[in-house]
Amino acid sequence: MKYDYLIVGSGLFGAVFAHEMKQAGRKCLVIDRRPHVAGNIYTEDRNGIQVHKYGAHIFHTSDRRIWEYVNRFAEFNHYINSPVAVWKDELYNLPFNMNTFSRMWGIRTPAEAKEKIAHQISALNISEPKNLEEQALSKVGRDVYEKLVKGYTEKQWGRSCRELPTFIIRRLPLRFTYDNNYFSDPYQGIPKGGYTQIVEKLLEGIPVKLGVSYREFCAAEREDTFDRVLYTGMIDEYFDYCLGELQYRSLRFEEQTLEGCENYQGNAVVNYTEREIPYTRIIEHKHFEFGTGPDTVITREYPAEWHRGDEPYYPINDETNDALYAEYKKLADREKNVLFGGRLGGYRYYDMDKVIASALEMAQRELA
Repeated sequence: MKYDYLIVGSGLFGAVFAHEMKQAGRKCLVIDRRPHVAGNIYTEDRNGIQVHKYGAHIFHTSDRRIWEYVNRFAEFNHYINSPVAVWKDELYNLPFNMNTFSRMWGIRTPAEAKEKIAHQISALNISEPKNLEEQALSKVGRDVYEKLVKGYTEKQWGRSCRELPTFIIRRLPLRFTYDNNYFSDPYQGIPKGGYTQIVEKLLEGIPVKLGVSYREFCAAEREDTFDRVLYTGMIDEYFDYCLGELQYRSLRFEEQTLEGCENYQGNAVVNYTEREIPYTRIIEHKHFEFGTGPDTVITREYPAEWHRGDEPYYPINDETNDALYAEYKKLADREKNVLFGGRLGGYRYYDMDKVIASALEMAQRELA
């Protein structure tokens, strides 16, 4: 079979690109090393509950074009992301807002909250932050940092905030309103019936081979030929790590079905900000779609060091890794008829709307 494109990876980037190519009359073949499509946005039905297998995914965007695009493939509900945080025996609303400050200090007005934070910041006398801890303290003061930032961040990155660079926290938004909406984007929601259906519809009519890696596929004897390749895997792996390994953070998920428990925690996402608690958050999946069934499914999320062979979730975009990626990018630019895209191909964390926008832009360039 003669194809115009071999697309490596059936995640959101690869699926959108494949869909656009097919709409334009191009022939595509999609392969994926996982046993399912949809990459990290894959959701799995568990007795009527759509379980987010690779962590919570809440769609949000300010781009009406992208919102209209994704709504072609699923109907979205009106879910608003309003996580809460647990520190010892205290419960706080996120993002940092007047509900947070009122609970923390017993105050009521924005003026009181601003005065409290400004006083804490000025007492620290940090002019040029040298690490993440100093950066965070200079933005939010000691109380918010100690209770809601420090432990959670150290678990995420596996090291002390004093050892982490400032770039990780460029800003910590403080909102002086009683509004628990985590995102400010006008378009937000969860697809009714989960995310997997979106990718399945994007890939309708396109052959997909699962459970096969790019290396395995290339090594197998076959008669298929391809004019172009879109590679959405790790860019350093594509080049056999010839310049060294890029760094990532990984995650481990511990899923539990609680039969007879209608409501475990009362919210879809609850963060645990103490360093001593090994997981960063518990997700109760039914709340993403306002489920009312008699059982529930929860997932504890544990950050982990990445080692070769592990699943890479978050690129570590510090100065060293970005410089190494730039060298890999030079190699990529010299590859004939190979495109690199997505979170791993571009070594950059993307929200879902940005993934779609980037894939559409690449498709438009290919078709120009």
